Amino acid sequence: MNIENYEVPVSIVEAVQSLQHGDATILAGGTDLTPQTTSGAKEFLRTLINIQHIEEMRGISVDDGRYRIGGLTTVTDILESALLAAEVPVLVDAADHFASSQIRNAASLAGNICNASPAGDMIIPLLLLDAEVELAGWIDGTLSMRSIALIDFFTGPGKTAMQGNELLTSIVFAAPVEGFRAEFLKSGPRPALEISMVSMGVAAVQKEGVLSNVRVAIGAVAPTPIRARATEAVLEGQLLDESLVDEAAAAAGREVSPIDDVRASAWYRSHLTGVYIRRLLNVVGN
Repeated sequence: MNIENYEVPVSIVEAVQSLQHGDATILAGGTDLTPQTTSGAKEFLRTLINIQHIEEMRGISVDDGRYRIGGLTTVTDILESALLAAEVPVLVDAADHFASSQIRNAASLAGNICNASPAGDMIIPLLLLDAEVELAGWIDGTLSMRSIALIDFFTGPGKTAMQGNELLTSIVFAAPVEGFRAEFLKSGPRPALEISMVSMGVAAVQKEGVLSNVRVAIGAVAPTPIRARATEAVLEGQLLDESLVDEAAAAAGREVSPIDDVRASAWYRSHLTGVYIRRLLNVVGN
């Protein structure tokens, strides 16, 4: 290990001050970091900053129509949240499909996002909610905050727009409009402890068969999780029928660029994309 310093901040201010020295690894839940460093895929940097004791980065709240989830909130916290179950159940559903109970108990929402896997399970429902991430930094001796749309946060596999001296402190999104319905699906060869071969979420408001506020998010089919904008445009303002579903499935197929790997072939991922959007539209549109 390259670790020379170990720091345990108890506030966001302390954490971002520690990050100003550079060459630091952030430890939250550790469910991605530990296997990555153990396998040699990733190395610890000179300073290890354990942020698990920053209580202000935990919790789920809503204020003036905006939800805020602290970056250290665990997947289990989301799964067990009565507030989210009542208002944004798609997040709870995704949490229920996340790894195993033991991993959910430790895995943080910010960690799942910052790992920047194209197959990150919690990313898909957050994209449906037009979520933003809040980043904290230390500029000229002062705590500085900025927000960035989650869809713009990912720049490549394992890469994000977050600077080395920044910390993802929370995830925020507006309360869905009345009638908004969102659904999530993922696939893997096992029902648990499996990285998605394809994950997808579809959301919309359906009124008299016409879809509005349509959002389609897909994971594990491109270098980053994507919003399928062309597919959304096909569906927006249209009467949902069999021909529209066919058109949407074709559009989604054109928007993905999957690869062959040990979990699935590119062909199979493309096939699942079409299967999943048909299934999800059948649920959201009824």
